[in-house]
Amino acid sequence: MSVSMRRAFPGLRFFTTQPGLASTRRRFSGTPFMKDAASTLPTKKPIGAFRGGLFGFLSGAVVAGATVYYYILGEYRISNTMLTEDIYALQSATQKLQTYISELETRVDQLQKKK
Repeated sequence: MSVSMRRAFPGLRFFTTQPGLASTRRRFSGTPFMKDAASTLPTKKPIGAFRGGLFGFLSGAVVAGATVYYYILGEYRISNTMLTEDIYALQSATQKLQTYISELETRVDQLQKKK
């Protein structure tokens, strides 16, 4: 330490020259409590970034695929019901038209017999 520093900060010399006080001060990384806490934690096998990313991607793809499947299945059921109703309406309209045409044919035949 330089002379000018000793004159400017006389109390600083006390902390730097006393070796016993320097070791009793608490340091963030060197406390015995922190060393004991780190050793009592259970060690976990780290999951690699590749395995974690692959698992996340596959689980997301499965969830998205299942959601899309059920959405499309619901839309298919709705469209199938609507198509069936339209087929039944077309069938009934065709039957009405067929009966109307058959009535017209019988009337035309009756008019031709009268002549």
